[in-house]
Amino acid sequence: MAKKITHEIPSLWEMNPIWNVLTDSEKEYIHQHAQAYAYRKNEVIHSEGDTPTHMMMIISGTLRVYKGGVGNRTAIIRMLKPHDLFAYRAIIAGGTYNTSVSCCEPCEIYFIEREAFMYIIKENAQFCYLMMVEMAKDLGGSDTRSVNIGQKHIRGRLAETLLYLKDTYGLDDDQATISMYMSREDLANLSNMTTSNAIRTLANFAEEEVISIDGRKIKILDMQRLKHINQLG
Repeated sequence: MAKKITHEIPSLWEMNPIWNVLTDSEKEYIHQHAQAYAYRKNEVIHSEGDTPTHMMMIISGTLRVYKGGVGNRTAIIRMLKPHDLFAYRAIIAGGTYNTSVSCCEPCEIYFIEREAFMYIIKENAQFCYLMMVEMAKDLGGSDTRSVNIGQKHIRGRLAETLLYLKDTYGLDDDQATISMYMSREDLANLSNMTTSNAIRTLANFAEEEVISIDGRKIKILDMQRLKHINQLG
């Protein structure tokens, strides 16, 4: 069960520059209509088909955006990281959520009331434009990944997913270890394959010294080879 955060946290505009285009009075208005909550690992933030009541921004933690598939299989559409905005498309479109979102790890999340968000969208043209840019990026990224994952073989899918995680979350100080730890099930769902196939392909990559595996940590040993596998599909 989500718990309201009572300790001090950074403001929205300290974490994401998109909010800095608001005037001081608009920032105060948003502050009055925003709350922050803490979630446990695997808790659901919202479900497919729910009616949106808030747009959201991640303070800390990582989230999975997913859809239910055939045979109770889950397809992860994309991953979200700290300071990412989400849950706004359905508000702007006036519909229900077409995806679900849950926590990969303990998370803290800002909730901004739908009416307050729409007020700022209508009143601040620059903020509205920046939200359009965010939405276009999300749509373009999802379209590209959907096509690529659908057309590639298992090795190409997993290579693309590892590169996607590297680009999204970055690398540790060693400039090789992906700064995000995923369960094998999540890795499989993000790659549109079974968990057993993901585990087997990861093992093959490790045997070929493309990557190394230490628990849930994945270290890229041969970036060029991984990119080549991705390009081959």
